Amino acid sequence: MKLFGRNKKENFGIQPKKNSQVPWIQLISFEQLDKIKRVSLTKPVVIFKHSTRCIVSRIVLREFESSFSKDQPDVSLYFLDLLTYRDLSNEVGSVFQVFHQSPQVIVVKNGQAVYHASHNDVNSNNIKEFV
Repeated sequence: MKLFGRNKKENFGIQPKKNSQVPWIQLISFEQLDKIKRVSLTKPVVIFKHSTRCIVSRIVLREFESSFSKDQPDVSLYFLDLLTYRDLSNEVGSVFQVFHQSPQVIVVKNGQAVYHASHNDVNSNNIKEFV
């Protein structure tokens, strides 16, 4: 059934911008969580959990991308579409012991979450002190 011209199963389809200055790595497999832990031993890792059906998540993603500076320290940035990869999203919360919210950013260092924020608190400037 369509509501306002949309199929209710459709999502907003908002993914990271192709021309974004943020060098996103798509988080799509459980094996990547082990890699994130290993990488975080030598450089910070940021996981951005995004809901493609949530307008707040869409706004926060765009603001994060527009405020992200290419001058950021060396950091790996992972993007997780939590609706497509719901089980993986739950595992991220379990592995890093962070209660799930959306949108959400998690900073991982030395294999552990050292910072997390959700909703309007997600901002690339707020994570600078942790990366």
